[in-house]
Amino acid sequence: MGLFDRYAGLLEVYRDVRTTGADPFQIRMERVLSPTEAIINGRKTLLVGTNNYFGLTFDPSCMEAAIEAIRAEGTGTTGSRIANGSYSEHIFLENEIAEFYGKKHCMVFTTGYQANLGVISTLVGQGDHLLIDADSHASIYDACKQTQAEVVRFKHNDPSSLEARLRRLEGKPGNRLVVLEGIYSMLGDSAPLKEFVEVCKKYGAYVLVDEAHSLGALGENGRGLCEEAGVLDDCHFIVGTFSKTLGAIGGYCVSNDPDFDILRVTVRAYMFTASLPPSIVASVRQALRIVKGRPELRKQLWSNVATLYDGLAAQGFKLGPQHGPVVGVHLPDRMMAIGFWRALLDAGIYVNVAIPPATPNGVSLLRCSLCAAHTAEQLEHMIEVMTGIGRQMGVISSTPKLRVVAGAR
Repeated sequence: MGLFDRYAGLLEVYRDVRTTGADPFQIRMERVLSPTEAIINGRKTLLVGTNNYFGLTFDPSCMEAAIEAIRAEGTGTTGSRIANGSYSEHIFLENEIAEFYGKKHCMVFTTGYQANLGVISTLVGQGDHLLIDADSHASIYDACKQTQAEVVRFKHNDPSSLEARLRRLEGKPGNRLVVLEGIYSMLGDSAPLKEFVEVCKKYGAYVLVDEAHSLGALGENGRGLCEEAGVLDDCHFIVGTFSKTLGAIGGYCVSNDPDFDILRVTVRAYMFTASLPPSIVASVRQALRIVKGRPELRKQLWSNVATLYDGLAAQGFKLGPQHGPVVGVHLPDRMMAIGFWRALLDAGIYVNVAIPPATPNGVSLLRCSLCAAHTAEQLEHMIEVMTGIGRQMGVISSTPKLRVVAGAR
């Protein structure tokens, strides 16, 4: 038996992917020009698949903060905070994120993936119950593999399904931890968080919300779905990442739990990983200031969401269930999705292709993510190109439809 025999099904899918002549999972950005453009295959390409929601990767103040930090403290920490100590920037950033959320405690991780993996798998153990949405991110599913708690799935975005499962657990010992997401990364829909929280209160369950894709995008102050739904104080743990809206890399967890700091000596993903370099921490601190001080970026992001979502819907494309910074375009099957993706790349537009088993319910998607830095002209061009390809491939009708322009959120 070969080491990779267990992946025979995936190998077949990967071979199908490569028949297009380009591998969407090994795209080379020859040069990134801005938050919205890069050189791919020797040509200027529009980027609509990078999760760069506020376009801060090229913000001059964030770049300058990173450069100054490198000059002052070097390129890296060369170890974990447990072994090599915390830099002042780490402490400042944790205090600022905690203050941003109005929470007492914060831990910063080297990636958002590690934040989910480490926190979730440590909070619950043998005898406890971990309840997750069926469409949860891979980092949440991987956390399930790391814990000895009983793992229970409930139907996607269905509070009644969660309640049914919590009801079955009544009378059983152990804690209950319910994990939800602010914006789900494939279809771009948000959880009915207020209803979920009411169910959790009824059954005494703890709530953890992953705001990776909703930080900055949702809430009056950009604090995510917890703020928008008015349940910020009812969510026991909030996890997020610096790699989306904040334009860098890293993760965090905030909480008001008085014993929160015990996680610093129990979460292996924190204890045994080199900490973030000063340059990244400095750029994230500046990006957080921008999120707090420039609400117009959030307004522009939602204006761009309306332009792309409504424009594609008007042409007959089947999209995710609601407006959001992630716009999932449904295709009939994986080969159609791969072919459409390749046609877009050849036309100078980069999006993500998402196919089973990485997608919910086995759907095949083109996954687009909006940026506040996108111009209306760029998005109108994308709609025109996608419409042409969609008609040529028979994905949408060849009959032109009237455009209806929605208002900005």
